[in-house]
Amino acid sequence: MDEMVAAVDIGGTKIAGALVDRRGRLTAQCQRPTPAEADAESVLQVVTEVLDRLAEAPGWAGVRGVGIGSAGPVDVSKGAVSPVNIPAWRDFPLVDSVREHLGGDRLPVLLTGDGPAMTAAEHWQGAARGFRNALCMVVSTGVGGGLVLDGALYPGPSGNAGHIGHISVELDGDPCPCGSRGCVEVMAAGPAIARRALRQGWRPDASGDTSAGAVAEAARRGDPVALASFARAAQALAAGIAGTAALVELDVVVIGGGVAKSGELLFAPLRESLRGYATLPFVRDLELRPAQLGTDAGLVGAAAAAAQWLRLDGWF
Repeated sequence: MDEMVAAVDIGGTKIAGALVDRRGRLTAQCQRPTPAEADAESVLQVVTEVLDRLAEAPGWAGVRGVGIGSAGPVDVSKGAVSPVNIPAWRDFPLVDSVREHLGGDRLPVLLTGDGPAMTAAEHWQGAARGFRNALCMVVSTGVGGGLVLDGALYPGPSGNAGHIGHISVELDGDPCPCGSRGCVEVMAAGPAIARRALRQGWRPDASGDTSAGAVAEAARRGDPVALASFARAAQALAAGIAGTAALVELDVVVIGGGVAKSGELLFAPLRESLRGYATLPFVRDLELRPAQLGTDAGLVGAAAAAAQWLRLDGWF
């Protein structure tokens, strides 16, 4: 029977699960809405329902471990999570709770943050495949990321390494929810793009849509304020990327998430800004790629991180 990893992807809107094989294929998929405003046990109950559905699938007999990718912050050393968008989970002992539900120590359970999970997925099956040193980023309502160093996922002691969204790139910039100022996230995430465009005079059409997607549509029509807002976001990303590359010597940067779906509206000014920031010889040739795995990245990455941790043969 094929070896499998049971993967769970926990976010603010959905909790998804799948069995993942050594080729990265998803089977027995299921999904439930996240009861984000419910109490802690109610959220956990949805996670266990997803796992119970997976356990009914024929491939469950081949499962060697459970990989959980969760919105953060996470603390993998304690197996705990504190997702910003799930208020009832603060330092919640997710790994112990899942392990207990599954019957103790019968199956190992590994927790990974959503940024490192996306990174593991893109390195295993996506745009960073074949590269030994990579930064993979999600640019959406927030900015997250993860690192591959010397060919392996590097989550760091707490599981939050590579969190590029909270590198400060503007000393006197706007306050960030993390408590710092001028972070990449507060300048380049979707809400920041929309907020800046509105502040500088852009106005939505008759629909009243003030999202970053609406700003992107205006930019495609040539609106100078919308274009300038994307360019400013790209500059912030470039500064953070170049600083990270100078620290750890990257080969490739992979960018996914809702803002990245704007395509060249983001990538063209990003490449231009990166030429101005990545000037040292060992960062000058840094390759920039769009992510490939889309919404499957969380599940594929949770499985990949668990398989790496378990040292499963033939997975990489």
